[in-house]
Amino acid sequence: MSPNTLLFFFFFLIPTTLSSQNTTFIFSSFTLRNITLLGDSFLRHGVVGLTRSTAVPASSSGTLLYNNPISHIPNSSFSFSTNFTFSITNSNPNPPSSPLNGFSFFLNSTTSFISLNFHTNNNNQIDFHFNNSLIQNTIDFNFTNGNSITSWIDYKGPFDGQDKRQNNLSVYLSYENSSFSKPENPVLSFDVDLSEYFKEIELIYIGFSGSAEGSTELQQIMNWSFESYQFLVFNQTQNKNSTFHHVGYQYEDIPASNSTRKGHGKRFMIGFCVAIVGPAFFFVLLLVLGYVSFRKWNSLKKLKKSESSLGCPKEFGYKELKFATKGFHSSRIIGNGSFGTVYKALFVSSGTVAAVKRSRHSHEGKTEFLSELSIIAGLRHKNLVQLLGWCVEKSELLLVYEFMVNGSLDKLLYKEFECGILLSWIQRVNIVAGLASVLAYLHQECEQRVIHRDIKTANILLDANLNPRLGDFGLAKLMDHDMSPVSTLTAGTMGYLAPEYLQYGKATDKTDVFSFGVVILEVACGRRPIEKEGQDMVNLVDFVWGLYSQGKLIEAVDKRLNGEFDEDEMKKMLLLGLSCANPNSDERPSMRRVLQILNNEALPLVVPKVKPCLSFSSGLLLSFDEIVSDFDERFCSNQYSCKIQIEPSC
Repeated sequence: MSPNTLLFFFFFLIPTTLSSQNTTFIFSSFTLRNITLLGDSFLRHGVVGLTRSTAVPASSSGTLLYNNPISHIPNSSFSFSTNFTFSITNSNPNPPSSPLNGFSFFLNSTTSFISLNFHTNNNNQIDFHFNNSLIQNTIDFNFTNGNSITSWIDYKGPFDGQDKRQNNLSVYLSYENSSFSKPENPVLSFDVDLSEYFKEIELIYIGFSGSAEGSTELQQIMNWSFESYQFLVFNQTQNKNSTFHHVGYQYEDIPASNSTRKGHGKRFMIGFCVAIVGPAFFFVLLLVLGYVSFRKWNSLKKLKKSESSLGCPKEFGYKELKFATKGFHSSRIIGNGSFGTVYKALFVSSGTVAAVKRSRHSHEGKTEFLSELSIIAGLRHKNLVQLLGWCVEKSELLLVYEFMVNGSLDKLLYKEFECGILLSWIQRVNIVAGLASVLAYLHQECEQRVIHRDIKTANILLDANLNPRLGDFGLAKLMDHDMSPVSTLTAGTMGYLAPEYLQYGKATDKTDVFSFGVVILEVACGRRPIEKEGQDMVNLVDFVWGLYSQGKLIEAVDKRLNGEFDEDEMKKMLLLGLSCANPNSDERPSMRRVLQILNNEALPLVVPKVKPCLSFSSGLLLSFDEIVSDFDERFCSNQYSCKIQIEPSC
């Protein structure tokens, strides 16, 4: 920077004063007078939000900066104490795990970065970063339950006045409703000399930074106080009405000798230079930050415009969807899912057709909405129904999917006269192979295993070329690949539920495999999972296994095919269906193995002639009355009743 430029800044920034006293401030609530907000951060009712407040999963990040940068004198020590109250809430009951989720308190300069990080992906981990060093600890705190938590960070430098050899940093945490006082014992404490990280004359910025990736996580800072010793602070305008409050320590005065006076003279000259150069540097830094922010905003604007062309989900307006569905008229209803009613939508401006799923206006509906959106928004596979966008407005929860002209598989299997299509054997094989491919992707190829929990022909949609697309993720669950399943309320459709899932309520990839096996048998036989014959209800798996035991497996084939199929391929398909629907979950193949069998890359599994029987140590999670009731509700349109015969254990 030229001398003329420095002179310009010197005259125009005369109000800036240099203070060698302790830097102290207290914000019981925030205003924009003393802080700068960057990124997605916002100020509302005196509280700063670091991430966006959104009802749908999204990625956001924001920063809170104290307006006045702080300068450190080289080769000198310092101490500081700060405390702040924060809260973190998440409206998604099953938030995705990401190492980017959380917030930090930081001290940042051009050469060093120090931060205390609160991680929310593990709910209870904090760590301290010193440039490339890391110190972490797992603690008994849940950061994401919405409670207000206060944190104290105390750093005592080597010349603290109480212990001249002391270098210690301690972190304390307490819930706001637990007497709101600093605990006696820190949750993290270690020895460190921070002066080693700040050796140059440089401006140090302090503040908070938060981020959330694909989440509804809202991070808020309610109040903040800070005190430092041996810092120099640049105040752009000296506030005579400022109130100072000592948070941490008392410091001793050290008598000045001749040598120390010389040292003070040098420090004064250094401070005087900093007083001139500092504001200029700060001004240039603001220009750079402004330019970078503008470029980022411009890039985001261009990205939003290109989202639709890139296939990324976008946010729709409620009026747009209401108009496209004729006010959600009953004539536009094309189906019902676990999440709600599905409408056909026609967008006049673009001439495109889509399917709009509308919530049931309940807590459960919102839970399933968030679950479906957070899961499917991150999935990419040719055999998945593509999510086009969403809408959260006027207490409405809506998902927008691409429209499948041929509807669901169950309609083509059982209502071919209405649809005008009878699926050929080749088309049925293609449907089974496509479904196997997408399930292998969900179970083995995703970062977290996706358990669909509602695999059935009604949730398999067919595009214009009769290629299968799996949809309705309202009951889906995410599970780490090395995690054991936990018991939940049994969900799904009767006839497709695995025995162990009914018994224990534990959904795994093998429960999806069982449902897939039932779908295979449906496709090959043209029969429903539970079908009425006279006064009895016949289970499809039992029906096919019985014919297999009698050596009459081919008699199970859909008569409408009129023998137009390869008999060996048909037997292979039926036996694969029985293998997947084996009552013993340990004997079922993985979806990767199923795909290999369908592609003739692996030998078929040996299927026992007699269907295996299972015995359980305790009663069913659902009573048989509840099972019958569930079946009646789902198949009431077909006027079926359900009778279940309980056979003795084998």
